Amino acid sequence: MIAAGWRPALLRYASHGLLLLLIAGSLAVSRLRLPALESVAGPLTAARAAATPAPTRLPLRPVADADAQAGPAAPPVFGPVVAETGALTRVVQPHTLIPTLGRASVITYTVQAGDTLFGLAERFNLKPETILWGNYFTLKDDPHRLRIGQVLNILPVDGTYHFVTAGNTLEQIARFYGVTPGAIVEWPGNGLDPEAPELVPGAYLVIPGGRRELQAWVVPSLPRTARARSGAASNFGQCPGGYTGILGTGVFVWPTEARSLSGYDYTDLHRALDLRAPAGAPIFAADSGVVMYAAWNDWGYGNLVVIDHGNGWESVYAHLSQWNVACGQSVSQGEVIGLAGATGRASGPHLHFELRYNGVFVNPWTVLP
Repeated sequence: MIAAGWRPALLRYASHGLLLLLIAGSLAVSRLRLPALESVAGPLTAARAAATPAPTRLPLRPVADADAQAGPAAPPVFGPVVAETGALTRVVQPHTLIPTLGRASVITYTVQAGDTLFGLAERFNLKPETILWGNYFTLKDDPHRLRIGQVLNILPVDGTYHFVTAGNTLEQIARFYGVTPGAIVEWPGNGLDPEAPELVPGAYLVIPGGRRELQAWVVPSLPRTARARSGAASNFGQCPGGYTGILGTGVFVWPTEARSLSGYDYTDLHRALDLRAPAGAPIFAADSGVVMYAAWNDWGYGNLVVIDHGNGWESVYAHLSQWNVACGQSVSQGEVIGLAGATGRASGPHLHFELRYNGVFVNPWTVLP
């Protein structure tokens, strides 16, 4: 057949036959394995089907019809929620359903590092005055007296805190703080009987909405030519007075090299600026004048210098590490009168700077260049 030229045809038919044999063999093997796989997969599928609960088909009938058919004792049947309302969206609601109840009693708080009067007021949603009025025996109405470790009373509402003494009457207390007697009696934390309120000496009363004048010590305002009353010079370092000397220009310069704030700003509670001044930095006279106070002060100011400028103006420099002037001394504008420090009630080195005109506090921001 090769001699006759059939070789190509033989190779072609032989390859085709071999391919058919391979296909037939594969089919035979697959038929042998399928029963074995079914014998294993069958029970597994059956077990899985038995463990999976059948899907619940929600009724599509209206709720009213379902209630009528089930009877009054049957629970209500609801239709397919998704089909009726569409996609659900989350409502932005930061509060829980639990109502926020205001407190009626006074709590205590221990002062931590970094706390300030204004920060505490914001934290407890109170006015800064309320923090002072609730802690007079601790803070003496002075924000600078705040110290780490102090235990403060935190009132539940803006107002004042009154220490009852013998002879106090409800009407007197109410009139002093500018409220009605009913406001005091009706406050639940005071525990007063509305029918027959009885005040107990030694107890404290929350005065909701009450106000009073702040009792913080103020540097005595004494003209240079006047003389202090007998003994005043030894009380807090106030000079005796009766001086003459250089007059101020009426124009002020910065008392510190750093012209920025480092602590409390000027407010009704803090009628001064706490200016940035590192320990030992020079403190300058804001204007020319005569020294009327140069000594230690017991009311939180520490080492203190006061200058009378002879034109109605006075300037106050507190928390100094030292003073370089003396009572009655004339100083020129820009002259070094002391060094910055943190004496008295100060949380760190800075200059407490006050200005007054004819005894009235003036915001230094309005006159400093």
